[in-house]
Amino acid sequence: MATVDGGEGIGRLPLPRKDKGQIYAIANQLLGAGRIRVVCEDQVSRMGRITGRLKKKMWIREGDLLVVTPWKFQGDKADIMFRYNRTQAAYLSRKKLLPNTVDLFTDVPITVEAPRRR
Repeated sequence: MATVDGGEGIGRLPLPRKDKGQIYAIANQLLGAGRIRVVCEDQVSRMGRITGRLKKKMWIREGDLLVVTPWKFQGDKADIMFRYNRTQAAYLSRKKLLPNTVDLFTDVPITVEAPRRR
């Protein structure tokens, strides 16, 4: 689990590791071939790349909250490390852990589906 300023992880959610340069981002546009246009918390638009081991496991939609690592040698590209689902993003927003630039989840209603009868 990632830590917040040397503290504990929040629940069981991984947080961006600032020591490794990870930041929050929002998926903006799906480009195909494992590439996604993201808007990062520093308000820079980057092309995100889903790494090989996560390509089949991670399904990303527009508007999803992500953790990305910007490239050091090409500042307009980043690797996507983790995707939060809507419930997790709303939880982080309620706990005031998201920066204002990526906090789009303040009014997300949390719905629980009832089991379906057959």
